[in-house]
Amino acid sequence: MVFTKRLREGVMRGEITSSIRIWTSPHVKAGNRYAMGDGEIEIESITPIGFPDITPELARESGFLGVLDLLKVAKHGQGSNVYLIRFYYIPPHAKSVARAAAAATGAESPDPRKKNPQPRKPKKPGKAVAP
Repeated sequence: MVFTKRLREGVMRGEITSSIRIWTSPHVKAGNRYAMGDGEIEIESITPIGFPDITPELARESGFLGVLDLLKVAKHGQGSNVYLIRFYYIPPHAKSVARAAAAATGAESPDPRKKNPQPRKPKKPGKAVAP
C-alpha cells in the first residue's frame, strides 16, 4: 500500500491506523504485510463499505481534514468499490527482532511475499530415454 507523502509520518508514528481506498477489487489481504519505508504495515482487516459510511470522523482518523480531502486522494482510478482498511505499522527494529527471535528458535520466519512458504518436495527422477 502506498500512502501520500503527507500521511506517511502519521502512519509510522502509529497515529494513522486506517485508510479508505476506492478500488475495482481489493489490493491487499488481511494478515499480510507490505513494505513501507524501512518498516512494514500489517493489514488487520479490509471491509467493503459505501460512500455514505465515509464520515468526517473516519476521514480524520485516516489522516485527512475531512471527507472531501479524503476523496480527492482516494479516488484516482476507475474503481468504484470502497474499502475500509485497518492496519498497524511495524518499525524496522521490531521487524528485525522478530526475525532474530525466529532464527534463535530454529523457526523460519514466514515471508508474506512468498506464496508457498513450505519447502518444496524433491522432484521424482525422470524416466531414462533410449537414444
